[in-house]
Amino acid sequence: MAALKVGSKAPEFSLQTVDGKEMSLKDLKGMKVVLYFYPKDNTSGCTKEACAFNENLEVLEKKGAVVIGVSADSVASHKKFADKYSLVFPLLSDEKKEMIKKYGVWKEKSMYGRKYLGIERTTFVIDGRGIITHIFPKVKAAGHVEELLGVLG
Repeated sequence: MAALKVGSKAPEFSLQTVDGKEMSLKDLKGMKVVLYFYPKDNTSGCTKEACAFNENLEVLEKKGAVVIGVSADSVASHKKFADKYSLVFPLLSDEKKEMIKKYGVWKEKSMYGRKYLGIERTTFVIDGRGIITHIFPKVKAAGHVEELLGVLG
């Protein structure tokens, strides 16, 4: 599959939220979507990123954006993570990694010289017509929300 780029149609998805409901891109038609992929619940960088989104949710919503987090963790893991940090935006579980692969964020990574496959922290901004307007690859959790606010106008 060709890599997604700005101007590409965002791939459709339908995944479970922490409350067991299905959420799809079709449900979000007409809304600006901040779709962020993160490696793992309850890890330091992912917690920092999720809490920053949560703390700035009102400002993001005022700019017309909805925030959605996605990882390969289970719904149960997402629920514990959301409850622990009082996260109020949807977390989607993609245990089969279908959406993660469609969005091209399942990559070879390296830690301490060991290579493995995992999610590369990436954020996509999708407009109300389902078109990708911004892609932030290899996101650093610190300062990312401010970077997003700058492009949301």
